[in-house]
Amino acid sequence: MVKEGYYFGLPPLVLGGVSFLLHWNVVAVVLVLLAASVFSFFRDPERMIPSEPGAVVSPGDGRVLVVTDEENAGRPGKRVSIFLAVWNVHVNRSPAAGTITRMEYRPGKFLAAMREQASVENEQNVFTLSTGAGELVFKQIAGLIARRVVSWKKPGESVARGERIGLVRFGSRVDMWVPKEAEIVVKVGERVKGGSSVLARWPAKPVAGKWDGMSTADRDANLTAAGKRA
Repeated sequence: MVKEGYYFGLPPLVLGGVSFLLHWNVVAVVLVLLAASVFSFFRDPERMIPSEPGAVVSPGDGRVLVVTDEENAGRPGKRVSIFLAVWNVHVNRSPAAGTITRMEYRPGKFLAAMREQASVENEQNVFTLSTGAGELVFKQIAGLIARRVVSWKKPGESVARGERIGLVRFGSRVDMWVPKEAEIVVKVGERVKGGSSVLARWPAKPVAGKWDGMSTADRDANLTAAGKRA
């Protein structure tokens, strides 16, 4: 469980205990159940991060709402949108290994996360990630109930595939955009898990320098292992 769970879950749990001592049994049960629900919401299970070269994983748990062609800054590509219900894990993960070159917080509305306008109009954090294959973009998007998007990373930081990058509270949405060269392998309606479900395949381009003499598979394996340690 992430630490935010204690901030929200302990108060109703303590009040439930006090209510039980005062023999307010119905109130105590309600408060304890509320605390259990909060602790469940903030759970943070370990995930098996794929080591497959070129795999782009889901940034969050939930159901695929949209797979569509979409331009980003004039570049053709595809967007995958995922809806996170209140019972899903809400810890978000990096879709690929790379460097966060830009992170932009955009204040906005709190439309229901299932609505298409939420991708543009809702409060969100927008991450631009430079990877070995190129640049991708992913978003943490607040929903009708979720009222805060939380990032644990900063621009300039390197992340591994599947590494934890933040949290959206109480029902939300995550979007991911990749260039047209990437092959989308999920369909609308599929259930996905953050860090472990593969959304796309996008092989890295050969690079010189640090990775000279190392195969793409070995490089991805090293970055994935770093994500598991993180």
